[in-house]
Amino acid sequence: MKPYDNILQLIGHTPMVKLNRIPGPNDAAIYAKLEHFNPAGSVKDRIALSMIEEAEKEGKLKPGSTIVEPTSGNTGIGLAMVGAVKGYRVILVLPEDMSYERRVLLSSYGAQVVLTPSGEGMRGSIVKAEELVRDNSDYFMPQQFNNPANPDIHRKTTAREIL
Repeated sequence: MKPYDNILQLIGHTPMVKLNRIPGPNDAAIYAKLEHFNPAGSVKDRIALSMIEEAEKEGKLKPGSTIVEPTSGNTGIGLAMVGAVKGYRVILVLPEDMSYERRVLLSSYGAQVVLTPSGEGMRGSIVKAEELVRDNSDYFMPQQFNNPANPDIHRKTTAREIL
């Protein structure tokens, strides 16, 4: 097998498995797409790479830029890993009640973790991330829920892998 040049080349092409014990004998076949087989173990590695590469193409993300995103987990893991490989500084804003293990994982990829009061929930993290981006012209926020690269990558790759 030829070795890959870059771990990002391993994102996608995740396996599927038939779930034999869920449907009845006369029901449709059900399959699960194992997105957690991506390199960071996150189901959001695929969208993280897509959002970052699209931002690079559009000139929104340049060498020396910083990626900032409010997150409660998987998107942050994907962004931290992809950002580390591509050489970007990554700041992830989380409510302080996110697990210690999650914070350690994000930090292990080199991401800076900024905590917001748990009583403010994700809204507090969003407000803090927006403040950081507003105050720093070289900061970029992918905005996973408003970013067309998020669903587009599933149309372009995940759907084809399933079909």
